[in-house]
Amino acid sequence: MHFRFLIPALLLAASLNACQESEPLAQTYDSLDELIKVYNAHNEIQVELYNTQWTDTTEPSIREGFWNDGVQFLEENHLTDLSPSDQINRDLLGLIFRDQLSRVRYGAELMPLNSEGGFLTEIYYTVSATKINTETDANQYLQKLNALPDYLQLQQERMQRGLKENKTVPALIVERCLSLLDENLATEGYFDMFLAPLSGNAWPDQQAKAKSYVNTEVRAAYYLFRAFLAEAYLPQTRQSIGISEIENGKLYYEDRVRYFTTLAISPDSVFAIGEKEVARIRAEMDSIVKSLAWQGDFASFLHFLRTDPQFYPKTPASLLARAAWLSKKAEGFLPDYFGRLPRMPFTVEPVPAAIAPNYTGGRYSEGSYHNHKPGAYWVNTYRLETRPFYVLPALTLHEAVPGHHTQIMLAQELENVPKFRQQQYLSAFGEGWALYAEYLGKEAGMYETPYEHFGALTYEMWRACRLVVDVGMHYKGWSREEAVKLMSENTALSLHEVNTEIDRYIGWPGQALSYKMGELTIRTLRQEAEQALGDQFDIRAFHDLIIAEGSITMESLKRRVREWIERSAQQREI
Repeated sequence: MHFRFLIPALLLAASLNACQESEPLAQTYDSLDELIKVYNAHNEIQVELYNTQWTDTTEPSIREGFWNDGVQFLEENHLTDLSPSDQINRDLLGLIFRDQLSRVRYGAELMPLNSEGGFLTEIYYTVSATKINTETDANQYLQKLNALPDYLQLQQERMQRGLKENKTVPALIVERCLSLLDENLATEGYFDMFLAPLSGNAWPDQQAKAKSYVNTEVRAAYYLFRAFLAEAYLPQTRQSIGISEIENGKLYYEDRVRYFTTLAISPDSVFAIGEKEVARIRAEMDSIVKSLAWQGDFASFLHFLRTDPQFYPKTPASLLARAAWLSKKAEGFLPDYFGRLPRMPFTVEPVPAAIAPNYTGGRYSEGSYHNHKPGAYWVNTYRLETRPFYVLPALTLHEAVPGHHTQIMLAQELENVPKFRQQQYLSAFGEGWALYAEYLGKEAGMYETPYEHFGALTYEMWRACRLVVDVGMHYKGWSREEAVKLMSENTALSLHEVNTEIDRYIGWPGQALSYKMGELTIRTLRQEAEQALGDQFDIRAFHDLIIAEGSITMESLKRRVREWIERSAQQREI
């Protein structure tokens, strides 16, 4: 998985903000180019607003009208005779506009927390990524700090509205957020993180103002929000875990499935695919256990993997060192599989302590050519007894190379495409590619021991189980215990990580489906290409093709690969 420090979520132009008190203005478009220009302009305006604010406050009815106008244009115009690039633009804009329209209509903003903290953790990301190079930057940051108490109050008001409309976060997610918040608030010097961007002696006036404001207004706002969560929200929020329990929740989940997979597929179909994949992968896992002559059942083998000290690091440094070595090992096989690689390097770093307790085992923090920032492969060193070495090769392939770092940084190098394409990230493509990168590690010899092979299958099984448990909890009425049971009985993930992951799915409906559905699509397309082209199949050309256009929908990817197969076959005949 990867995250962005800045995700333009509600990209509305200033003109729309200006008309909040009047009737929503209809937006009409004469061409796809015009829609792209408007969308790019909205992105730029949102980024400017984000320099001094935390979120968009435009009335939902106005946002709904804006996104609906774009959807109507795309649905009412056939947009034939488009270039290959514009076909991708059309598919992407359709997905983006429909997603934003859905989020407004179903009230997603009324549920701003997830198991990792939701908007609270995003505040941390934003502050930690802030770079101040000029006095203007310093003043803008001060303005943003001044807006933080109002932002916390706004989130509280939205959540209060959610209580009235039966659109709430599950109680267990609130409990996790409270636990993380309490741990942070009890940490001496926690609020100093807000002062870090201004560290140094270049802007003493701004530093003094920031210190005074953070230690009074910001600190007080955090404690007020904490009190709201514990005393007002938690007692009234729902005990159920599935999104289907909110008003129109089943319809919303069906919509989330289509968005996160970028496929026209139903939750029931995803569930069936998941069950099939779980059975297939389990057979491979059983084969490895048998090859080791294990004198016990599958459950006892999992217990062995979860508890034997040989599989676990003794220090954070040893875990980071192994991850760094595996990263360099993976880089060694890249030229055999890719014709083009990104210019930007990456580092290996621990997950920051402020967010590590509720965090996954690893994640990718993308680099930036604009800010001269390398990518970062984050490895979680919290509770080392839950971070086995045998899954580290797969994690490295996924988060670093040839997974997220390779794909995302190449996307930033795109030229002659609309600006939004360089920053666009779709889970089905990005996570599907990263899971395919784990599979590619088998061919490249990354898994050297039976335990590392089993670890790779554990990670694949983990993603297959997601198809079952995510649909199960959000659509079929499964309990949390049923979900934990399925995953703990079929993977060698530590029980801490199993529980962390299940809670992540509860707080982020549908996103967990993107990994396996995207990977299966890429693997199916590769099989089609290999069968059609035979000895003429070029693995380097295939991989370059897959990631050449950045993050795109699965339908766009299918069209591109099949057109490439047809062209390649014709050239072979000539």
